[in-house]
Amino acid sequence: METRLSVNINKIATLRNARGGNMPDVVKCALDCERYGAQGITVHPRPDERHIRRQDVLDLKPVLTTEFNIEGNPKEAFNKLVLSVVPAQVTLVPDAENVITSNAGWNTLANREFLKKTCRMFKEAGIRVSIFVDPVEDMVKGAAECGCDRVELYTEAYAKYYHKDREQAIEPYYKAAVQAQKCGLGLNAGHDLNLDNLRFFAQTIPGLLEVSIGHALICDALYLGLENTIRAYRRELL
Repeated sequence: METRLSVNINKIATLRNARGGNMPDVVKCALDCERYGAQGITVHPRPDERHIRRQDVLDLKPVLTTEFNIEGNPKEAFNKLVLSVVPAQVTLVPDAENVITSNAGWNTLANREFLKKTCRMFKEAGIRVSIFVDPVEDMVKGAAECGCDRVELYTEAYAKYYHKDREQAIEPYYKAAVQAQKCGLGLNAGHDLNLDNLRFFAQTIPGLLEVSIGHALICDALYLGLENTIRAYRRELL
C-alpha cells in the first residue's frame, strides 16, 4: 500500500507574509500541489498568523479536492476554526505559542481527559482525529484510550540520527507503529522527513498511511521546481 503525501504549505504562506500582498498565492499553490500529485494539503495555523492565516483556511476548504488536514493546538480559537471548516482530518499538536516549530508530542497519559473530550468533539462533527505523539509505545496506547482515529509520529529524532545509525534511529518508530496496529489506530508521520530519509522510513514502518512534509519539500522546490519535487517525494513513497 502506497503511503499518501500531504504537502504542508505553511512555508509558502511564510514567503507571502514576508513581503505583504498575495505573492505567492497560497490557494493557487495548494491547488498546484494537488495538480502535481499531492494527495493531501496540510496547514498549521498559529495564533499569531505568522504563516497560515485564518482566512487562508477558509479559502482553501471549498476548492481543495484532496484531503485537507489542519494541525494545531486545540485551544478555543483553533477549535472554532476547525469546526467551521470541517476538514477531512484534524491533527492535535501541543505546540506552545512561542515555538518556531512543533517540538514534542502529547503526553497522552497526563492529558487523557482533555484529549478524550477534544477527540469526541471533533469526531462528532465528522472529522478524523490524529494525535501527534513521540515514538513511545505508552504514548500510542494512551492516544488510543483518548478515542482518536490515528497517531502522527513526531519524526525529528529519526531525521536527526538517520545518517549516524538509521537502524537505531528507526527502532522506536517501528515499535510505536506496531503498537498502533495493536491498538487499531491508523498511522501518520511528519517532521524533518526529506528526500534523503523518507524512503527508508516508509519501507520500514508498517501500516504507514500518510506523511506530512512541508519545510524540506519547499526547500527542495527552490532547486527542482515544485512539480518535480512533489513527484520526487511521491516516488520515495512507492
